[in-house]
Amino acid sequence: MKKAHILAITVIAVAIGIIMSAAGDASVYVSFKEARERAADGNLTKVHVVGRLPRDGQQNILGLEYNPTLDPNYFAFTLVDTNRIAQRVVYFNPKPQDFDKSEQVVITGAMRNNLFVADKILLKCPSKYVEKDIKGATASVN
Repeated sequence: MKKAHILAITVIAVAIGIIMSAAGDASVYVSFKEARERAADGNLTKVHVVGRLPRDGQQNILGLEYNPTLDPNYFAFTLVDTNRIAQRVVYFNPKPQDFDKSEQVVITGAMRNNLFVADKILLKCPSKYVEKDIKGATASVN
């Protein structure tokens, strides 16, 4: 074999190895039901779950548990997924800033003993701009 052929085969083998290792670390979007089923089957790979925070009539989040003076690295809350299944979520880090203002939450983690243990929390906050504010701020052309 020529040196060029050996080099090409080596580059292809390295590329396949990189792709396979990246695919193994990728997590998928699931519901809490699917996350429970995966955990029951012994599959503890990380998954993404999208949901909303349950709120009362005054728009206060229900089931929020965070006491930074007692333990700043323990944050627990209830999340309702897209199938309307409520699940208790534990995050062993401080509460994210603007968590109370978020409309939608994406969590990454896995089920452990009837709790979803989150490694990451991504927040979708409401828009800073409201339609009426934009209309009032634009200049009119006469």
